[in-house]
Amino acid sequence: MNFMQDTNQDILESMREILKAESKAIASIPVTGQYALAVEAIVERVHKRGGKLVSSGMGKAGQIAMNIATTFASTGTPAVNLHPSEAQHGDLGIVQPNDIVLLISNSGKTREIIELVDLLHGLYPDIPTIVITGAPDSPLAQMADIALFTAGEPEVCPLGLTPTTSTTMMTVIGDVLVVNVMKAIGFTRAEYAKRHHGGYLGIASRTERKP
Repeated sequence: MNFMQDTNQDILESMREILKAESKAIASIPVTGQYALAVEAIVERVHKRGGKLVSSGMGKAGQIAMNIATTFASTGTPAVNLHPSEAQHGDLGIVQPNDIVLLISNSGKTREIIELVDLLHGLYPDIPTIVITGAPDSPLAQMADIALFTAGEPEVCPLGLTPTTSTTMMTVIGDVLVVNVMKAIGFTRAEYAKRHHGGYLGIASRTERKP
């Protein structure tokens, strides 16, 4: 019984520490004019020129990139996720001239993402890139047209290695982009309902909002 109590107490204390650390990390994300440029670029390429947003990342960052793409797609901004390795085997063909690319790499040194930038520019030299990274001086940040930084806070993983804090910050940055693009294009509840036909969100989007 004492073992269980001690274990429970340790987990609760760990939880408090993790919540505190990740909250601090989110609050430390630099708020810069690059966000306005990113939103403007997405609106210009996707909603004015008829392109789409193409996201990409490797490993855990790739999962965040996929989540951002699906959230954009569900809120009126056409978006797809491109796996950087598969891009080298033909999937690069999904990219079109009026697209805009969102690349995610905490280190800013991920080989597959760096190579993807070269491939993109070989296909369409003027295609713009937005980068989310924790390393302002990294190669990827230097290659970006627009760079959004996570502030590089340490991971809460006890090894200091597993993407935890960094992926939380990446997700929040993605939310900032999605929400502000929604505002910029005047995305409505009715439009949301057209894209959600099943599940709780489908029902909720067709129900009048209660005060």
